[in-house]
Amino acid sequence: MKREEHNITKANRPDRVLSMLGITAKAGKIVSGEFGTENAVKSGKAFLVVIASDASENTEKKFRDMTDFYEVPLIVYGTKETLGGCIGKDYRSSLAITDEQLAEAVKKKL
Repeated sequence: MKREEHNITKANRPDRVLSMLGITAKAGKIVSGEFGTENAVKSGKAFLVVIASDASENTEKKFRDMTDFYEVPLIVYGTKETLGGCIGKDYRSSLAITDEQLAEAVKKKL
């Protein structure tokens, strides 16, 4: 029996952050979309906010200001398509993680 070798490079390696976001979504600990993310931050339920790199400047500024005020960490990661796809939805420019341990796990994957 011949052993197969797989070359895993940075380009074809599964994205660990997106995988962790998918696990978080399956656990029901993500809210997505601008309205849901904003409500989670303002109600104190958000432990990490993720904004797509191709989100509008207005959206990014709105969430930067909001997360600074409410002292919630914010990261800019992925695109609208990849953020939505990893949580099983269409395009999403913002999402919030509502579980502290899962938020820390996502930050460690960065």
